[in-house]
Amino acid sequence: MMITRWILLLTCLCALFRGLNAAAPQVIVSDPILVAEGPAEERRWGRYQFPTLDRTLDGRIALSFHVNEDSARAYGNRPSEPDRGISADGGRTWTLVPATERIAGLLLPNGDRIIAGRHDVTPPAIPVRELSLPAPVGTIIGTYGNLPYTFYRHDELPESLQGVPLVRLPRGGTRWLPERATLHDPGFQRYTIQEVFPVVWWGDLTLARDGSILAVVYPRSRDGDVACHRSTDSGRSWQLQGRIAYEPDAQADPQAAARTQGFTEPGTVQLADGSILVMLRTTDGLGAGPLYASRSSDLGQTWTKPTVVNAFGVMPRLLRLNNGVVVLSYGRPGVDVRFSFDGTGNQWSDPLSLVPRTSDNIQADTCGYTSLLPLSDDSFLIAYSWFKRPGADGQPRKALLVRLISIKPTA
Repeated sequence: MMITRWILLLTCLCALFRGLNAAAPQVIVSDPILVAEGPAEERRWGRYQFPTLDRTLDGRIALSFHVNEDSARAYGNRPSEPDRGISADGGRTWTLVPATERIAGLLLPNGDRIIAGRHDVTPPAIPVRELSLPAPVGTIIGTYGNLPYTFYRHDELPESLQGVPLVRLPRGGTRWLPERATLHDPGFQRYTIQEVFPVVWWGDLTLARDGSILAVVYPRSRDGDVACHRSTDSGRSWQLQGRIAYEPDAQADPQAAARTQGFTEPGTVQLADGSILVMLRTTDGLGAGPLYASRSSDLGQTWTKPTVVNAFGVMPRLLRLNNGVVVLSYGRPGVDVRFSFDGTGNQWSDPLSLVPRTSDNIQADTCGYTSLLPLSDDSFLIAYSWFKRPGADGQPRKALLVRLISIKPTA
């Protein structure tokens, strides 16, 4: 009997040891690689920040970034200086160019490619004085600069202000074609701000297992919610699937009731079991707000009640590698990366910090926006900004940087 107990104990210890090894792969992080930097005197918010990683059609890596003001009035405007780095060697070296070439976009089952849900296909905002608008739903005062947002029901807007802006490269084609897909969501709203009307529909595109496309998008679907839209016709029309209600945790966030914009900047990934995991920002002009997680197992029709994952985080990014690991990045303050080694998104590693935090001002060191791009089954690039990188003259510069991160299983 005693021998049997010892055998059982040894078996449990071995299983525990194997589990600990499996849960803690080796994470290898490269030194930062400079992509672009602003002039030494550049300190304005919006310039040399907000990076986005993509592939071009020929497989090169593109890192696009913002060099305009952070304002609805800048949507769709071309800057006068280069706003993209291009790398043909896996992110080791970069050449600066204007971001005029289309990225590869999402490859659909029918062979088309589409680009949607992004700033670079958002049309220029329209001056309000040029529009005839319906009665508004209401107005909120934004927490950044006390700017008023006046909201309108999407379905009551003029046709030119409805729908989903996108571009399409037909299968076998050579030219991207602009489209305005139809959108059916009775709760969806658009707004005016700074005397302009932006036609905004932002969110990650996820190709579901049944071939449909899912997008968790903002702004805005009633009272701070975000909406999940689905297309079953290759992006030509989108229908409401479900909503993630703004149900904040007042204990985790004393400012929860005052955050008038609710959830924003959803980051989305499809897990190995086909379920959808989304991370949601609440940080606003009132200060850092919690990062929340919600998930859906029915193609976005129903969602779990959002739960707090971290005390802060803007523009959360998610990536599932082919080795099964799920990556989460976010920032402000700093830039952090975390890993769900078992691929479920239920438990996360301790944060790996990439940007030093030098101030109580959460916007002092970085914009906090990140971007993730897979390179292999077990490696990826992360892009981020650092506002205090020393330049060749020793003066701090606003810089766009990348690092290569590899995740190797332990023996």
